[in-house]
Amino acid sequence: MNILTNADLHCHSVVSDGTLTPEALAQRAKANGVELWSLTDHDEMGGQHRAMAAAKAEGLRYLTGAEISVSFAGQTVHIVGLGMDPDDQALADGLRATRGGREQRAREMADDLARVGIQGAFEGALKYVGNPDLISRSHFARYLVEIGACKDIPEVFRKYLTEGKPGFIPHRWASLGDAVRWITGAGGVAVVAHPGRYPFSATEEYALFTEFKQHGGQGVEVVTGAHNASDVIKYTALCQELGLVASRGSDFHSPDESHTDLGRLPNLPGQLTPVWELLSGRIH
Repeated sequence: MNILTNADLHCHSVVSDGTLTPEALAQRAKANGVELWSLTDHDEMGGQHRAMAAAKAEGLRYLTGAEISVSFAGQTVHIVGLGMDPDDQALADGLRATRGGREQRAREMADDLARVGIQGAFEGALKYVGNPDLISRSHFARYLVEIGACKDIPEVFRKYLTEGKPGFIPHRWASLGDAVRWITGAGGVAVVAHPGRYPFSATEEYALFTEFKQHGGQGVEVVTGAHNASDVIKYTALCQELGLVASRGSDFHSPDESHTDLGRLPNLPGQLTPVWELLSGRIH
């Protein structure tokens, strides 16, 4: 597998907060030259069997995946799990518990938006998701664009739904240790997603990675849609310092919202060990 270069191991479908079905994502991945694909919906494995079947139909190699929300140092951090048994009971139970607080949080977000004159936000966001257990800020953002409160998704997150802005309600997610144990217990590899996005100090970031590794985490998303060239250099060095493997993923959500398309990413730096080399036996 070491000659494989175009792996995209981070994207989302309608099962969480993406706008395409698993089947449409598989087709898009294939059309864009992706060689190894993973669907990593938020706190949910419900699309995995569909994604595996769709990948097989496209002649595309596939790794199971999920992106788990955790709380660390007062921030929400995302841990991508790759190569897990999609039917593992402990993983399913953990993800169910993590999803459980989303509906209540969403109702509080809607109440907060109502205080600044935006009515009906819960019902409006719900139009974009079939299951209240999976409602997220992305669904609220789409509703705010729909009603003309903002012109696009980036404007939404400049004006609303982020800390200190209307509609922001923090949520207590899983612990870092729990998320890593659910992933590794189900046979997978845990990866810190898009680390360049978190507003940590250097000390907090180092604490995140060292604790992550102590719990059994093994990877870092070095190349991702949210990273620039300096981020890639920074996390390449961190991989080498801590002996972690590297992952690559666009974090694609939608053709209309994502600035990085499936598979349209720079290659991983050649001096790093790709995460898929640890998972060759888990590839479908």
